[in-house]
Amino acid sequence: RRISLPQEKHITLFSSQRTTVRMWKVALPCLLVAFQCSLPLTCAFSGASPSLARLNTAASARLGDAAVGRADRTAATSLSAVKMEDPLLLRAARGEKVEYTPVWMMRQAGRHMQVYRDLVKKYPTFRERSEIAEVSTEISLQPVKAYGVDGCILFSDILTPLPGMGVEFDIKEAAGPQLKPIRTKEQIDQITIQSDWSKSMPFVKQTLGELREEVGNTATVLGFVGLPYTMATYLIEGGTSREYLEIKKMMYSSPEILHKMLEALAENIGNYANYQIESGAQVIQIFDSWAGHLAPADYDIFALPYQKMVVDAIKKKNPDVPIIIYIAKSGALLERMAKTGVDIVSLDWTVTIDEARERIGKDIGIQGNLDPAVLYGPKHIIKERAEAILKQAGGRNHVMNLGHGIEATTPEESADYFVKTVQAYKH
Repeated sequence: RRISLPQEKHITLFSSQRTTVRMWKVALPCLLVAFQCSLPLTCAFSGASPSLARLNTAASARLGDAAVGRADRTAATSLSAVKMEDPLLLRAARGEKVEYTPVWMMRQAGRHMQVYRDLVKKYPTFRERSEIAEVSTEISLQPVKAYGVDGCILFSDILTPLPGMGVEFDIKEAAGPQLKPIRTKEQIDQITIQSDWSKSMPFVKQTLGELREEVGNTATVLGFVGLPYTMATYLIEGGTSREYLEIKKMMYSSPEILHKMLEALAENIGNYANYQIESGAQVIQIFDSWAGHLAPADYDIFALPYQKMVVDAIKKKNPDVPIIIYIAKSGALLERMAKTGVDIVSLDWTVTIDEARERIGKDIGIQGNLDPAVLYGPKHIIKERAEAILKQAGGRNHVMNLGHGIEATTPEESADYFVKTVQAYKH
């Protein structure tokens, strides 16, 4: 970082690839001098991502036009002229018109990237990687640096808040989540209703704060939580499951016990989501991954009411923060998902955007929905499929994503090409 004021009174600002809010704290006073003294100004972000490059071009034009020959501007006006816009994805999630469709990928930070696999050798357990703030920050930023995605999502897990509720768990690389099953009323009574997440999850606050500082307005910082039904499947099954028999046994034989668990989870998850927002998350994605396995009648009883409880808790404290909902295999549930009060419904690849908008209306945003397997194909197929989705979406109320998390063996060059294809598309 270098700021110079040569004899010819020409101010030049230089920054490295990781241009951050810290840089702007230094730059803004210099910009004020430039405006007041009518000095030519150059902003250069060397080695920048496409997002930074676009900011660079826009800033240089805007600042150059404003600075020359306008010495009569007041300090307040000058500072207002250089005020940074909200990041692209955040504006799109609000339904605003944007320059291009923002793009990110579920599970973008993780196993498909070599830099992540290298880090695993140093931090072998998932909980280390997600609960050491510096490591979680580094992993969260890896796809932002590599691909220039418009969304930077917290590297974490939907089970991460469980210790704050008094429930311990572990994640084994091969076996997945493991925890002691909770299946009785007495066990459910032991679940803590957490009101101060800063004590049990301080690393989440630190990571989100660092991410906001690192990406500035070049990417939107997303937080995420698991919704009550999906969280309950892990607690009752004791880990992952193919058939979800234990939770369904409880659903039909002891529904009052399941409802008690879902209520406790909903209160905790709503509080945890708000904690993420207070810590720096600008958008929240809520996952009910396994609710797609429910019959519609059971979904209406055991999933939808508790989804709404979480959404209502977020909207009560943070009404302007966009919420995205994702459910795997959700084609039959779109209308129900829209009833939760979310701002965006994230689609899998089994439903077209046209069909989704016919069913849920055009006022709710859409996220998705490229089949992750397409990224194993040649570039012309990736481009063809991505652009078909973008054309159908029409450039409004749409965030581009995959219809599911990116697969662990996806070639990095294919992920990069997908992102660049979306960002280059002109509506």
